[in-house]
Amino acid sequence: MSALPQTISSSLTDYYHMIQTRVHELVQPLSTEQIWHHPYRYGNSIGNLLLHLTGNLSFYIGAQIAGSGYERHRDREFTDSGNSKEEVLAEFDQAIEMVVKTIKNQSADDWSAAYSAAGTQATVRFNMVLSCAGHAYHHVGQIIYLQKELTRAAR
Repeated sequence: MSALPQTISSSLTDYYHMIQTRVHELVQPLSTEQIWHHPYRYGNSIGNLLLHLTGNLSFYIGAQIAGSGYERHRDREFTDSGNSKEEVLAEFDQAIEMVVKTIKNQSADDWSAAYSAAGTQATVRFNMVLSCAGHAYHHVGQIIYLQKELTRAAR
């Protein structure tokens, strides 16, 4: 059983790095203008989804587990625009790297430590880190469709 915490840490860090790589692959062919474009009259832009993922990870893992002091402004994640693609990706990458560092710093007992934060039903750290991973990939799925629409429209 002693290998389980290492397996959890390794698997989660690999998963978050996979998400990071996939986001970069999807955003790479797009311009800054395209990441802020709303190809549908409903929903979000890719830029807003990246701001949302950055805020989500920075709050639920950064502030609540790593003690980063991050203060979330969730409404702005869906209304802000205009930062360059490079700036948005750099902030997203910083959030991913903070998550990976936090995961690697968890001891076997830390995974079952009590957790609570507004907006989640997670009661232990492991559940929150896993929930954030699922949430992130949900939005990667949305980015896939948005990127396909944006690149289709450009042809």
